[in-house]
Amino acid sequence: MKAELHKRPLVIGAALAAGLGVSAPALSQTPPVNAAGGDAAIDELNEIIVTARRTEERLQDVPISITVFNQEQLANRNVTNAVDLANYTPSLSANSNFGIENTSFAIRGFVQELGTQPSVGTYFADVVAARGPTQGTQAGDGVGPGSFFDLQNVQVLKGPQGTLFGRNTTGGAVLLVPQKPTGDFEGYLEGSYGNFDMYRLQAALNVPFGEGARFRLAADHQGREGYLNNISGIGPKDYNDVNYSAVRASLVLDLTPNLENYTIASWSKSDTNGSVEKLIACNPTGFNPPDPQLGLRNFVGILSCGQLADEQARGTDFHDVQAAVTDPISLIEQWQLINTTTWHVSDTVTLKNIASYAEFTNEQRAQLFATNWQTSTLPMPYPMVFFRGVPAVFTGVFAIPGHNTADQSTYTEELQLQGSSEDGKLRYQLGGYLEWSDPLSTVGNQSSQLASCTDLATLDCTDPIGSVFSVALSQQLGFPVPVNVGAVNYTAGRTAYRSRGVYAQSSYDLAERFTLTGGLRYTWDEQTNSAQRITYSFPVLPPFIGGPSQRCTDPSSAPSCGQFLKQESDKPTWLLGLDYKPGDDVLVYGKYARGYRAGGVFTNAPIDHRTFDPEKVDNFELGLKTSFRSAVRGVFNIAAFYNDFTDQQLQFGFDARVDPVTGATAPVSPTTAVINAGKSRIYGAEVEVSITPIEGLTFDANYTYLNAEIRSIDQVTTLDPNYQVQTSQIESGAPLALSPKNKYALSANYTWRLPETVGLITFGATFVHTDEQLTSYSYQDPAILALFGKNYGVIDSRDLLNLNVTWEGIAGSPVDLSAFATNVTDEEYFQYVPGLPTSGSDYAALGEPRMYGFRLRYRFGE
Repeated sequence: MKAELHKRPLVIGAALAAGLGVSAPALSQTPPVNAAGGDAAIDELNEIIVTARRTEERLQDVPISITVFNQEQLANRNVTNAVDLANYTPSLSANSNFGIENTSFAIRGFVQELGTQPSVGTYFADVVAARGPTQGTQAGDGVGPGSFFDLQNVQVLKGPQGTLFGRNTTGGAVLLVPQKPTGDFEGYLEGSYGNFDMYRLQAALNVPFGEGARFRLAADHQGREGYLNNISGIGPKDYNDVNYSAVRASLVLDLTPNLENYTIASWSKSDTNGSVEKLIACNPTGFNPPDPQLGLRNFVGILSCGQLADEQARGTDFHDVQAAVTDPISLIEQWQLINTTTWHVSDTVTLKNIASYAEFTNEQRAQLFATNWQTSTLPMPYPMVFFRGVPAVFTGVFAIPGHNTADQSTYTEELQLQGSSEDGKLRYQLGGYLEWSDPLSTVGNQSSQLASCTDLATLDCTDPIGSVFSVALSQQLGFPVPVNVGAVNYTAGRTAYRSRGVYAQSSYDLAERFTLTGGLRYTWDEQTNSAQRITYSFPVLPPFIGGPSQRCTDPSSAPSCGQFLKQESDKPTWLLGLDYKPGDDVLVYGKYARGYRAGGVFTNAPIDHRTFDPEKVDNFELGLKTSFRSAVRGVFNIAAFYNDFTDQQLQFGFDARVDPVTGATAPVSPTTAVINAGKSRIYGAEVEVSITPIEGLTFDANYTYLNAEIRSIDQVTTLDPNYQVQTSQIESGAPLALSPKNKYALSANYTWRLPETVGLITFGATFVHTDEQLTSYSYQDPAILALFGKNYGVIDSRDLLNLNVTWEGIAGSPVDLSAFATNVTDEEYFQYVPGLPTSGSDYAALGEPRMYGFRLRYRFGE
């Protein structure tokens, strides 16, 4: 079914474009145009309520660059994950290096490196996302599967938000605001179906219980086949599939006329084959010089080229991959309880307490890079029939037996005091924040590196490449010489976090049109980690029997192979701003803010780089927000910003040290470390425009210019005798990762008002352009670049076109019908590339192909 739906001509798109047109509600801050015309649309915009300053305010009154999407806009764009949201949001990018389900956000060039804490905070109902530390890959801390349903809106705040939101918001914050129970009996049932056998079921029920109680229950389930076709014949037939369920229950109790208790209980589970990155390039000549004894070239490049040659001979498609894991799984389960108690002490004073508890678990059996290497492709002078056709899995990551890849609890507590003076000129907030995040159990993974395992859990593995090398070398030299290449790395540990903060912020009306805002916060953070790291090797000489041998992955940790790390950091953050309102529909603002991201620990780094310090940013921003109601009605918002970024947390690579005298290589694997070594400057501008020239017709445009550049890099060295620093692409003048210089979106939508007995039909289109962008700082050797013909660490620009049409209130009934299509032109593009050509090969996370489908919704109780 998937192939049939995917490959058929785009009948839906052609029909919509030719007959009905298509619709997407206006981008970002602009609401869908309703039937009442342009003035009503502007009024609706002015009534959009956001919580960007931890209290409810009109969007156009908030001196922050914000992009807002309501639930209808998210649905019309088919936004179901973090990558989808980033495609349509100015200054927002998504790092999908570890799969769509474990995506982190980047705003204005502030990126979360592997092993660091988020640079963009993600919040649900005013509570930060649950942590999900692993002992390797990234999980948790973001928008997980099953998040984008039954929402009031999603708010993307750009720039440091450190005063009111606290930790790790140097880039900004993403706020998911759920639908709160109301006093009406109402709800909906919705079903969707599309290509790749996509189906989605959503439902919500809102029930009032008398005067003082309101309850809401909502659920979402989506399934879809993967758009990556696995042609290896090993394991599942596809990857990047979708299979999640989510349930949310909310209860509001009016305990007294001035005391409200709001409780949210949510649960979600995703069970998929996971994501892999496609092999896209190889180095046939190898990076290392020819071995004088074997005449062998770099085996990674040779094996990769063998796979690519096989794929070319088979005539594979862009979304075809070869993976060699027999039973992959990406299982994410999370539940969360949030309780918010609000006491209106008086007309001018409100006390609010927000408490939450969450648990996040992740089990992974995965292959980061889609390889199906066969030893038969090696040009051996002494080929071994025994190992021909035996796959060697590159970068396999499996949860250790009896444990999860992540298993963490997070408890938060925040007390807020909000108030104003009797005359309303002074408005203030005071608060305190506590967070405890502890492991529920020991977590970790067993990672196979070029080993072929029948059962990784029991270490039933062989080293086919090492065996080929060993036998060939032994036959040449006339005596046994074991050469281990494949291995299994075992890492198990526990990570805990503590975060405390106190803050105060106030705004004072200096004059009729001027408001001064100031805020200060002090934050204390602590991270601890205990871990054990073991490397297992396997027999490489006949008769290839015997159990695995083991050694400490880090020789300095022998004999226990264990280590304990702790890092504490604390910093003040602040905000100083001035607003000017020359009229009711105009806001001019300027502000200076300090942002801070906590330091941390990195277990796998060389011994002198296993902890790193906080980073900080000074942000300067000027902005204008205005609505106009002249002959052409609309909205015009613009923000210009400059960031001075210091003590930047950057990831550097380290190779096993080669002794310059003996030529011996240290018994360690290549690794990375997070080091405070960078200074950058980031500046740019964001423009958002909405125009309603005639009733029912709206044009929207947003544009982001982002110039993010590293200004200086400290020299990186290591005292660890087992490592040497890799040549790095992190250098002065280099752009920051995930920072496209230009990104813009254009949309048009038209609402056709028909008699009530017919309904409303809305149609339109959205076009999004994203410039090329760097995704990796890995060193790009000039010889390799010349061979490859391009720097794969920089992904090309992309253009995406989305279409949809909605018929609301069919024939006067409470039934709505929608059709949607994303990436209509079926553009083939890379979402992320690690940029590893020096290793002998490179890989890419592929963007979604064309997706289309229909939605049918039944509303009741309105």
